[in-house]
Amino acid sequence: MMLDYFYGQSGELFAYFRIPKALFQDSRFRQLSTDARTLYGILLDRMSLSAKNSWVDEHGRVYIIYTVREVQESLCCAEHKAVKLFRELEQADLIERKRRGLGRPSLIYVKNFSSGLPKAQIQNCANSNSCAAESAVQVRPKSQSNKTDKNKTERNHPFLPDETDRLTQREQLEDYFYQALEVELLLRLCPDDEDAIYQIVDLLVDTCSTKRKMLRIAGDDKPVEVVRSRLKKLNADHIRFVLGCLAENTSPVRNMKQYLLAALFNAPTTMNLYYQNKTNHDFARGSPGR
Repeated sequence: MMLDYFYGQSGELFAYFRIPKALFQDSRFRQLSTDARTLYGILLDRMSLSAKNSWVDEHGRVYIIYTVREVQESLCCAEHKAVKLFRELEQADLIERKRRGLGRPSLIYVKNFSSGLPKAQIQNCANSNSCAAESAVQVRPKSQSNKTDKNKTERNHPFLPDETDRLTQREQLEDYFYQALEVELLLRLCPDDEDAIYQIVDLLVDTCSTKRKMLRIAGDDKPVEVVRSRLKKLNADHIRFVLGCLAENTSPVRNMKQYLLAALFNAPTTMNLYYQNKTNHDFARGSPGR
């Protein structure tokens, strides 16, 4: 494919998504991936359309409707990647999603990125002509690795080599657990447990990417390789079992991270015992002698 050059002011004839410079320069947003920043620019563009159509709530706040499927189409990515980008923006407090249930898409409030920025920096953001072309939202400044469609290494400052390697390992682990645990299926089967499911995935990735030699599980120190090997054997059934245990637990949990890690580590053995005892109990209750 041979593309022509731009001549004169011809570059101004096209539509663009505007991505604020603050998302690259402000330390608060340093951990955002390039794709998350691009998505924020797309959501900003959608917000102007919502404002014209008077899509505002009772408090006068503008909202948009932009589904996971639309993100997939805009950024040419998988469903779990689109969901993850939404979560990145939520964690950075750049958007807020209001779930409505009954299969209806969530309302998305795009939040003001300039809150707390110096006035001069806000003016620079507003007057900037730095944009991302609509026809090239999936173009990234750096070439992709041959393993993942993510590009978290794009930052406004260079990483040291070991930091880049660590990010690559995290991305590989995320991809592994998303597939092994069938996260997309879990989200459909357990929509009320969405936050817990993502918390579990994050915990598994953090645990398996640790540099420590030993990990404490339920009060016992275990070699990290043993823990990593056990956690990588988990599947969707184990996660549903752990979610069920969380729902049934009525005792206060002081350290949810440790409690959850112990439940995940023990799930392969405790799940079988639980269902076996439950089956025997149900059979005994239904036997003629009862």
